[in-house]
Amino acid sequence: MSEEFKIEIVNPDKSFLSKDDVTEVVVPAFEGEMGILKDHISIISFLKPGIITIQAKSGEEKYYVEDGIVEFKNNNLSVLTSSILNLKDIEKNKLEDLLKLAEEEANKMDLSDELKYLADQKVETLKLLN
Repeated sequence: MSEEFKIEIVNPDKSFLSKDDVTEVVVPAFEGEMGILKDHISIISFLKPGIITIQAKSGEEKYYVEDGIVEFKNNNLSVLTSSILNLKDIEKNKLEDLLKLAEEEANKMDLSDELKYLADQKVETLKLLN
């Protein structure tokens, strides 16, 4: 019996990724890191800044996202995000630029608790990647 399911990642520009041979996906949900396997219960959740890790028969892939919505239903995982970067393609200076912007955002005094939390998540994730 096959343990695979389908993932599709979409951003405003295009359908970013579509794979049929996925065995596990870990997403940075607001509730915490969430692992999804075939036949997972149906879910809808918001994404916080972090890393999406995709395990597939064709290998492992990792992507940095800043926001989004994830939905899993009938063994189809959909990720909608406004910002996604493939970690194998991202250059060191791009990560440093993103980190600098995130730190500036996190240090603003007039942020709500939610925005401060999200900015801190960006900083933490980008520091781990650097």
